[in-house]
Amino acid sequence: MTTAELLLHPVRLRIVQALLGDRTATTAQLRTLLDDVSPATLYRQISTLVDAGVLEVVSERRVRGTVERTFRLVVERAQVNAEEAEAMSSDDHRRAFLVFTAQLLADFDAYLDSPGRRDLAEDVVGYRQAALDLTDDEVLSLVTEMEQVLTRYLELGPGAGRRRRLLSRVIMPVGDIES
Repeated sequence: MTTAELLLHPVRLRIVQALLGDRTATTAQLRTLLDDVSPATLYRQISTLVDAGVLEVVSERRVRGTVERTFRLVVERAQVNAEEAEAMSSDDHRRAFLVFTAQLLADFDAYLDSPGRRDLAEDVVGYRQAALDLTDDEVLSLVTEMEQVLTRYLELGPGAGRRRRLLSRVIMPVGDIES
């Protein structure tokens, strides 16, 4: 199974997203977070991710005669590398993008429906699109700078007063208007 096939399963993708940012969680914690997923499905998908090396067990402890495991995401194993992306067909990329956008929509729906939600401005929620006229070198420079800024903030991790936030990025060329 390719990394894309592994990660594009809706439940596995949600497990990966739950553990982004160097978070750890037990299966019980993941069950609470993904309460719409049956326990059997959740256990099966966690096992698939562990077998693939995408999740690793960071601790184990005995709880009422069973072993409770705590999992961590192995980030470098949870990404489609350039070689795998190049080998994907256009239809594979369409399916991957559909899963990505469907999960983004599901996350936004969950936010909008959450009982503790404040107003969008107070929660600093936004979605925007900008068209930039850049050379290939300039867009690579932009991506590199964005990665550097994101890395600085990713390293902050959880803490007092911090809320978990999702930041999603899509970059693609679009057709130009001929003059």
